[in-house]
Amino acid sequence: MARISIIGTGNMGQTLSSRFAQGGHAVESFGSSDGDKPVTGDIVVLAVPYPALAGIVAERGEQLAGKVVVDLTNPVDFQTFDSLTVPADSSAAAELATALPSSAVLKAFNTTFAGTLASGTVGEDPTTVLIAGDDARAKETLAQVVTSSGLRAIDAGALKRARELEALGFLQISLAAAEKVSWTGGFAVIS
Repeated sequence: MARISIIGTGNMGQTLSSRFAQGGHAVESFGSSDGDKPVTGDIVVLAVPYPALAGIVAERGEQLAGKVVVDLTNPVDFQTFDSLTVPADSSAAAELATALPSSAVLKAFNTTFAGTLASGTVGEDPTTVLIAGDDARAKETLAQVVTSSGLRAIDAGALKRARELEALGFLQISLAAAEKVSWTGGFAVIS
């Protein structure tokens, strides 16, 4: 059983909290008004919009040292839906890893919508969580949480692959925003 802290109480935060609890994990959730409540999980999932990451690092950076920190943000320009807001050779996860050098930063859950996490399927296929990061042990720990919670996990490679995961997340979001795919659908991985 893992101890998981989820910062963010929106659709993704609530869905992941429920999914992890179904997997038998101890879950604590934090909203924006819980700034003085300490983070106790060994795994911390940042289920917030990309612009909130800087504030979380400033407020909780020391608490995140030594923990597995999972970034599920997609740094999309939500005004235009025409680009990512990080440099072409970087990612939100890379920026976070630089800001949290004592944490094992992973990129995961950003290529799935809350609906497919809740249902555990994309169409007729199982929901797959792609995980990128430089710490093999942290990736294996998160993969075990994902699979014990009824989802599939695939190691997508080093943290530098977060850029491609964010591009895939951006594509899925822009298609849903243009009503070309459903917010309850998404991309499936067939293996």
